[in-house]
Amino acid sequence: MKKYSKLIIAAIVALIFIGTFVFLWQKSQPKEVVYNEFTPKMENIQKTTIITGKIEPRNEVNVKPQISGIITELLKEPGQYVQQGEVIAKVKVIPDMGQLSSAEMRVRLAEINLKQAQIDFQREENLYNQKLVSADEYDKSKQALNQAKHEKAAAEDALQVVRDGVSKSNASASSTLVRSTISGVILDIPVKVGNSVILSNTFNDGTTIASVANMNDLIFRGNIDETEVGQLVSGMPMKITIGALQDLKFEANLEYISPKAVESNGANQFEIKAAVKLAEGSNIRSGYSANAEIVLAKADKVLSVPESAIEFSGDSTFVYVIKDDGKKKEYTRTQVETGLSDGVNIEIKKGITAKDKVRGPEVVKDDKEK
Repeated sequence: MKKYSKLIIAAIVALIFIGTFVFLWQKSQPKEVVYNEFTPKMENIQKTTIITGKIEPRNEVNVKPQISGIITELLKEPGQYVQQGEVIAKVKVIPDMGQLSSAEMRVRLAEINLKQAQIDFQREENLYNQKLVSADEYDKSKQALNQAKHEKAAAEDALQVVRDGVSKSNASASSTLVRSTISGVILDIPVKVGNSVILSNTFNDGTTIASVANMNDLIFRGNIDETEVGQLVSGMPMKITIGALQDLKFEANLEYISPKAVESNGANQFEIKAAVKLAEGSNIRSGYSANAEIVLAKADKVLSVPESAIEFSGDSTFVYVIKDDGKKKEYTRTQVETGLSDGVNIEIKKGITAKDKVRGPEVVKDDKEK
């Protein structure tokens, strides 16, 4: 029994040894290298670039109050359309105490001057009726009385404007009514009822009551790298894609290229703007992220091969032309003149024809296929 056990163990060891030897022998055998093969084709090649940016209205206006005060009423909401001159909000004036005091003093002085002018006119009128003064002096006293009346009216109007923000004489053009300066859609109203607002002056920009824009005149704004900006020309067509709207696409025309670069993440970028051609019924909102595809160069109906088949050596380019006699394949290294590339295919200007077949990169088999 022990003798048979030793024979079985010896047989197993021998099988393992033989299997290992065969495996190592197979591994040491040279494998046939298989390459991809390509036939040159006539194709249209375009070199394009993608520019990231956003959609925004060409003209967006910030509507600001003409006086300082408190918002008492908001008559519009974001998203509504307003006509030029339409009231958006109402402001209650908080008068400046210094201006109020000056306006009140002006009214009191105007009243004093008016009373004195009335007394002087009555005196001149009595003397004129008695033919003791000339008509010229009488007319001057009458003119002085009229001027005093107008001065009082103007002083009272000024007091009302300082105190209430509006006077009886200009109620229709009241500065307490904040009106839209253009026709368009209200994009934002950053204030609420009760907020204090200030008018624009040399010391501050003033409080924005609403942002209004014409949403029928939109532009694409983005940045392009300095390595590509030299290939752009005003008027070039672009394709705008808005990913948030299920890949909605629009046509656009490049209309502005910034003459000055700005640094972004260590690279120089140039701002561009393009006029967007909206389709009828499109509902585009301001601030949508978008991509613009622009063709920098193109070559129509040219001979091309995959760029992976090209060998770059210094300033020269080569391909390996396949010669197959049915028994063995031979690869002839041939210099070619290349042209435009789109990153996948490259134009061949000289060196091979459409009848040739060229070698591509080595076919890499998956481990499972092995």
